[in-house]
Amino acid sequence: MTRPSTKPTRRADAQHNVERILAAAVSCLGRDPDASVSEIAQAAGVGRVTLYGHFPSRDALVEAALTRVLADGERLLAGLDLTGDPRDALRVLIGSSWLLIAQSSALLEAAQASLPPNRVHELHAEPARRVDQLIRRGQAEGVFRADLPATWLTSVLHHLMKGAATDVATGQLDRAEAPRLISETVLAAYRVGG
Repeated sequence: MTRPSTKPTRRADAQHNVERILAAAVSCLGRDPDASVSEIAQAAGVGRVTLYGHFPSRDALVEAALTRVLADGERLLAGLDLTGDPRDALRVLIGSSWLLIAQSSALLEAAQASLPPNRVHELHAEPARRVDQLIRRGQAEGVFRADLPATWLTSVLHHLMKGAATDVATGQLDRAEAPRLISETVLAAYRVGG
């Protein structure tokens, strides 16, 4: 008679630990970009040895946490209807995405301190592509200014949303007011002849 294998249980336990560690990393780094591995392990309810068994360094853990947040955001944003007037589509995109940026700004700060700049840029490629395509469509339709590069206009939006997230975090801006203020400011900057 053969003994039942314990491998599936071990794999399930390991996957459960990875999920707990990633959730703790997103939470801890989302509050404090300098959160230590010890703090994250404690929040996950695992030891440092277990954490390092899945993530060989703090940098690897930060990258995995940022990847998780971006993937969650991508699932939300992929379903948005960005057809129609590019100005309306931009309002929809800002309304749906700015809070994601607000919630992950400290995590992004941790990633920028830990990872090479090119890697952070690679991880943000899909969200940046979505904005860039929308801006280019608006330029082609004559509703967004074309005298500035679309890549610059994308950067302007990104920096404005990060700034709004910082202002919300420090109590200088009402969270409910942020999407409207961001949209109106960006649309004024993008306006033809602006």
